[in-house]
Amino acid sequence: QVKLVESGGGSVQAGGSLRLSCTASGFSYISRRCMGWFRQAPGKEREGVAHIDTNGTTSYVDSVKGRFTISKDNAKNTLDLEMNSLKPDDTAVYYCAAKRFDGRYCYGDYTYWGQGTQVTVSS
Repeated sequence: QVKLVESGGGSVQAGGSLRLSCTASGFSYISRRCMGWFRQAPGKEREGVAHIDTNGTTSYVDSVKGRFTISKDNAKNTLDLEMNSLKPDDTAVYYCAAKRFDGRYCYGDYTYWGQGTQVTVSS
């Protein structure tokens, strides 16, 4: 059974940094899986923040470019999100997610989701 568990959330002042981690269990080859970080602020729709594909190619929503970095730690089987220069607008519950993987390619929508971790940035 696939399970994703986020950690590392918390409260920080504007300009500060946090590092989120998502520990994956129940599947292997995290290095080749398509995974991403999403967030949802109160009263807003969930948005994709950062993604990393099978080849390690990354993409970011414009609002976090240059401040956030998504990466995988294959030894630990974790997906990480380094967040710097945090702003109050970054306040949200952050979720990690993964797509299905057939051994060669990932496919479909994001299928597996963690329970989320709260990030609060005060001004």
